[in-house]
Parts: sequence; C-alpha cells; structure tokens
Amino acid sequence: MNRRDGILTYILVVCTLLAGWVARAAENLSGSWTIERSEQPGEVEFSLIRHQHGNSSTHSSAWPLSVFVGLDVSKPGKQEVKFTITRDAGRLDCEGYINNGEGTGFFHFVPDPKFPSEMNSLGFTGIDEEKQYTMAVLDVSLSFAKEMKGEHLQGLDADKLIAFRIFHVDSAFIRELRDAGINVTDCDKLVAFRIHGVTPEMVRFLHQAGYQPSEDDLIAMRIHGATPEFIQALQKEGYDHVALDKLIAFRIHGVSPEFIQKVQSLGYKHPEPDQLIAMRIHGVTPEYISAMKSRGMQNLSIDQLVSLRIQGID
Repeated sequence: MNRRDGILTYILVVCTLLAGWVARAAENLSGSWTIERSEQPGEVEFSLIRHQHGNSSTHSSAWPLSVFVGLDVSKPGKQEVKFTITRDAGRLDCEGYINNGEGTGFFHFVPDPKFPSEMNSLGFTGIDEEKQYTMAVLDVSLSFAKEMKGEHLQGLDADKLIAFRIFHVDSAFIRELRDAGINVTDCDKLVAFRIHGVTPEMVRFLHQAGYQPSEDDLIAMRIHGATPEFIQALQKEGYDHVALDKLIAFRIHGVSPEFIQKVQSLGYKHPEPDQLIAMRIHGVTPEYISAMKSRGMQNLSIDQLVSLRIQGID
C-alpha cells in the first residue's frame, strides 16, 4: 500500500467513527484531520477538513510538531492516537490513527469562552464561534492582536488579523518595508503586498534606482511583472530610468528587451517609451517594418509606421 492509499484507507475508517462521534459533539465545530510527513525537520503537513450544509472547507499547511500535545510521530507502525492543539482561541481535541508518522482522524473544537471578551477589550469585535475556530486554526493569538494593534494600522479588525495570518503579514514584514523606505499603514495594502509579492528588497531596489513608488505603483508593478529583473534588462538596452507608469505599460502591451533589440536592429535607435508602446498597441512589429522596407519604404519614421497600421495599410 502506497502513502496516498494508506491515507485514503484511514479516511474511510475515520468516516465510520465520525458518524457516531459527531452525535456527541457540536457538528459545526467538528471535522477530520490528516497528517503527512514534511521535508522540513520538526514539521508535518497538517490538514483540517470540515463539512457543513453541503459545503466543505480545508485548511492545510506546515505545522510545527511542538503544537501536537500527546502525539509521537516517530513510533513505527500503526497506532491509535489522541492529541490536543491548544491556542488562545480554543482547543482542538483530536483522535484517530497514524501509520509510520502519517494518518488521519477526527477533531472537535472547544472554544475558549474568555477569548471573545479578551479580544473585545483590545478592540476586536464580532468574534462568533466560526470566526473563533478560524482564529484558533491560524493561531490568531492575543499577543498577535496586541502586536498588530501596536503598529497603528488603518482598517485593522478581526477579519484583517485573520487575513494577516493567512498571508503572513507580521511586525517583521511591516518593519522591513518601513526600513526599506515605505511607511505602509493600510491593512488592505499590506495584504495585497503579500498576495502579489511586493517585498522590502523590491522597494529598496526601486529607491536606489531613483524611483519613489506609491503603494499602488508597487502592487501594479507586481501584477504586471515590472520586476527589478525587467528593469535591469531594459537598462542594458539603454533605458535607464523609464517612468513607472511606462514600465507597467511596457509589460501590459509586450514591450520587451527582445522587442527593443529587434526594432533597433532595423535602424530605429532608442525609440521613445511612448513610441514603443504605440508600436505594440497598433501591431507595428519587426516583421511589419521589414515588409514595408521590402516594398521600398525604407525611411519611414516610427510615427509614420504607426499611422499606416492605424489606417489598415499592410
């Protein structure tokens, strides 16, 4: 039996056990779990699966072994297991089976009754049982809430704390961004930075290159692929300080270093950024330029070529 087949077998066993066990527990706070080995020492891949009202949700990520109290994955062979995971928001009580460090079982979440009022005292309201479960799974702790509150962020609420945990926004990330030269205070922008890959290293590179990007500039650059590597490739073609909006337009319309090289090889030395963008928008390709030259039109300017294309002259 291979690893995946083993996991599926255990899930079938768990489903049988779960049918009777759930009757003794609140259904909406129960579900199943799986554990798989991780390549990282001291970690496992841990998943929590819940089924509610015809829908299912799964949370899977790497978890440190230290949080599984009562679980020993080092024992060989198949064994029944019981373990707990305790967070500020509540406790996950888990039962099941593992075989050579991997397995599955069922869990029940026991919310900490003090947690909503403790969070409320910090200014984080609206925490129902469902949100409390999510906060337990993601380890939205009281200390993390205090840490984020100390950053003086705009729009910070319980949902943003959850989003921060999902996308790995913490004080270290915020501090590195500020040290790099951008004082981000908007929670949504911080999450967008993480989603799209805006890093302190990118901010530092742009400042050293003479740019002063806004938060929206940084996000747009990452969305469209105007990366430091792209900027450096353009610099090799003689475009040392293209405006940020033009860099983004380059990526949107396909102005690449390769395109610039081909255009310059046809006798057009260092076209202006706006000309390059217009060429790509209207389909003035190196092939089109070569075709015009083959018809005797040797000295057309870029503006003339664009005009011909706009008029539909092929």
